Amino acid sequence: MFLLLHDFNPHRHVDFPYVTYGLIAVTVLVYLVQAMLPPSAFDQATINFGMIPIVVRDLYPQPVAWLPDWANLVTYAFLHADWLHLLTNMLFLWVFGDNIEDALGHFRFLIFYFACAILAALAHLLFNLDGNGPLIGASGAVAGVMGAYILLFPHVRVFVLAKIVWMIPLPVPAFLMLGFWVASQLFYALFASGEPVAWWAHVGGFVAGVALAPLLRRRGVKLFGGR
Repeated sequence: MFLLLHDFNPHRHVDFPYVTYGLIAVTVLVYLVQAMLPPSAFDQATINFGMIPIVVRDLYPQPVAWLPDWANLVTYAFLHADWLHLLTNMLFLWVFGDNIEDALGHFRFLIFYFACAILAALAHLLFNLDGNGPLIGASGAVAGVMGAYILLFPHVRVFVLAKIVWMIPLPVPAFLMLGFWVASQLFYALFASGEPVAWWAHVGGFVAGVALAPLLRRRGVKLFGGR
């Protein structure tokens, strides 16, 4: 229905959001390595490093003997199923991540990102206790970034390419665009459980971002800003 383009939200505290760009670079690099694998090895990598509920719950042995069960709550966020999956997540991280890094600081943003990834995975696990398929993708962590953004910068104009009659660029307040996004994720989580998408991870990550942003923001960074 719309394609995210960019926002107009200048940095106030950091000159260069190197954690955001570093996360994007590492995630893309991991996918490039994945893409060079034969299909069987690609699938095995998602099993080894994805988040499988019955493995994390210790109901089934960890596929990689040296990897602690809990580690998959983080490693899954660096794997992606295909280019579209990767590019969608990295686009949202590129648009919104730099401002959340600016509002939190480099180190706290890194902790925030991993915490959102973990909490998103746990939300998925909670609703899929006996799941035996691997959860992969940065969607949960990126949803956390989006949750922080809607709390810290709800009035910033976000430019999206929307289809009305033709595809046209439109500036919309962040709270409208992100509110619509999370409402759609919750709808699909409740009514489209048969879809092979981790809707609850998206919702869980978003809620985690909303909860953590006030705790980790810099002094002086106000809630509901961006006017």
